[in-house]
Amino acid sequence: MVDTVGQVDFDNPLAIPPIDRGTVASDGVREFALLADEGATEFKPGVSTTTWGFNGSYLGPTLAATIGEPVRVRVDNELAVPTTVHWHGMHLPAEMDGGPHQVIDPGRTWSPSWTIDQEPTTLWYHPHVHGETEEHVEMGLAGMFILEPPDPGRFGLPHRYGVDDIPVIVQDKQFTDAGQFTLSTRGFVGSLGDTVLVNGTAAPYLDVTTERVKLRVLNASSARTYRFAFDDGRSFDLVGTDGGLLEAPHRTGEVQLSPGERAEIVVQVEAGERPVLRSTAPDLGMPDAIAELNGGADTLDVLQLRAASALEPSEPLADRFADIPRLDESDAAEERHFEMDGLQINGQSMQMHTVNEIVEVDTVEVWAVRNRMQFGHSFHVHDVQFQVLTIDGEPPPPELAGWKDTIYTRPGVQYRLIMRFEDYTDPDTPYMYHCHFLAHEDAGMMGQFTVVEDALTAPSTLPGAGDMAPETGHGAEH
Repeated sequence: MVDTVGQVDFDNPLAIPPIDRGTVASDGVREFALLADEGATEFKPGVSTTTWGFNGSYLGPTLAATIGEPVRVRVDNELAVPTTVHWHGMHLPAEMDGGPHQVIDPGRTWSPSWTIDQEPTTLWYHPHVHGETEEHVEMGLAGMFILEPPDPGRFGLPHRYGVDDIPVIVQDKQFTDAGQFTLSTRGFVGSLGDTVLVNGTAAPYLDVTTERVKLRVLNASSARTYRFAFDDGRSFDLVGTDGGLLEAPHRTGEVQLSPGERAEIVVQVEAGERPVLRSTAPDLGMPDAIAELNGGADTLDVLQLRAASALEPSEPLADRFADIPRLDESDAAEERHFEMDGLQINGQSMQMHTVNEIVEVDTVEVWAVRNRMQFGHSFHVHDVQFQVLTIDGEPPPPELAGWKDTIYTRPGVQYRLIMRFEDYTDPDTPYMYHCHFLAHEDAGMMGQFTVVEDALTAPSTLPGAGDMAPETGHGAEH
């Protein structure tokens, strides 16, 4: 059990990853550049830790694009090992997805391109190397990708990046005596750390200069589930989840996020106060003894907000945001069932050459997911955002009523998810579905699906999937 309440000094200003809106090329495409490389970072004064990062020693810039824009990202790999870059939550062609088939070898470049075609929201990017994702993310390869609306001030939402619109990338780490990362402290869920970093900052504080501040909270940990709340019990507005805004702000005092999930919250502060964002013991749905071994009894101080002595006024939040068109179960062409047990889905482990599910384009499907264990899992689907129809037959709570791409699956509980596969057919390149506890994903708790024109004629085996590399035409360059 880990309890850091009152033990964090909050003596380091929160690092804000630089925002990168790229440059517009002559063909009208917004271009970005990421370079993955090894570096060294001081999380504690005078102690150098070996880290990996994009365009720096640890983490990466916040990429930002506007809805409707075509984008292109040049990714150079200067690491000594192959890696990938997956655009978590992004709707895009399978060959641009950055999964385990889009490997970037050392010294090579990958240049995916697509058009931003989904709701404004907070996404992120991270490696998705088959069998090695946990290590690559733990070393520091991650960053946010913000999809901005044409009218950023809509609904009274704070929207000035780094001022009242703040990225909050939360990770837990375990350090050796020599100051290096270690994955040695593990539960069934994976690696658990006793030091919290936010945007790569230990013991961070954020200077708040406005009456309201929006925190884009990302659980970028490999295994830990957080239940975020404030030390003084104050309420805040949950305004958005993985795939976009809720229909209306949800007033609450806590929000729970498993690895990969995001939440946008708006917090109101008064001049001079210093509330602390804290993770209280999460509700994992496991027996107490098992939960305690998997972070379920831990309490962690995360981030202190330091309100200035005089605050700039903020616009009031709208009572209602844009409507979310509800997918109708009666329109579903297929209902698929996914049983999560051990480190397998439907009794199968990930095989690079096997297509587990074949989906026809322009159809709605229901995916019924059940965790058969006493231990926790999660479920993430690439390419699409889904809606939660029911949880064990009951409608979802407000925090799960919006668009999602990742969901925690409590032991013994069935989650019925509905999603639409609109476009981007490719019978030879799959998307993934998997548990987002990264150790589970690495151990094979993952499957593959293709989106095709005709499911009856589509192949169930991928051509040359065992050795797919960048030179096979998936956007690689010398």
